[in-house]
Amino acid sequence: MIINRLIIFTLLVISVGCSTYKPTQVADVCEIFWGETDWYEDARRSSKRWGTPISVMMAIIKQESTFQAKVRPDRPKFLFIPLPRKSSAYGYAQAQDPAWNDYRKDTGNWGHDRDDFGDAINFVGWYTNMSNKRLGISKWDPYKQYLAYHEGWGGYSRASYNKKPQLLTVAKKVQGQAERYGAQLNKCSGKLDKSVRGWFF
Repeated sequence: MIINRLIIFTLLVISVGCSTYKPTQVADVCEIFWGETDWYEDARRSSKRWGTPISVMMAIIKQESTFQAKVRPDRPKFLFIPLPRKSSAYGYAQAQDPAWNDYRKDTGNWGHDRDDFGDAINFVGWYTNMSNKRLGISKWDPYKQYLAYHEGWGGYSRASYNKKPQLLTVAKKVQGQAERYGAQLNKCSGKLDKSVRGWFF
């Protein structure tokens, strides 16, 4: 009987681990986390490690992928012939190959995957932390953090964003989203903390 229960429990854990959660709505971060409390655990762990607020990291991911695991940039075509993609961006955080490789080398997380939410939000935490160290951008400043995230550290240093008015508009959008997520989290993080702890008692 005990063995049968262990087998069932193991199968349940495996099935949950293999499922890909996709939020049905992305405007309310509390609803996102209530739909998958493992995501809240991942976000909380990344925030604790790197010091970037959960609201900032989640706003960046929302802008980059709308929380879709396997999204890539559109592939251009010439007539009916598919051409190479203009960017290697992939996954929740839309991390490009060079930045992702730098992240894995710096952290030693060689087994991390861009289509795993926990790995992706840890990357965003690492990147924003590096932007703070290299460029002096506050981890609480979603506007400048997004500009550095989009343009890269070199591009940000050259102020390349000033030639991209549409990007500046998007950065303001990310800032507004981070502020809304932050206000929402102020109301639900306590209950989420209790819920996550409750799984182990």
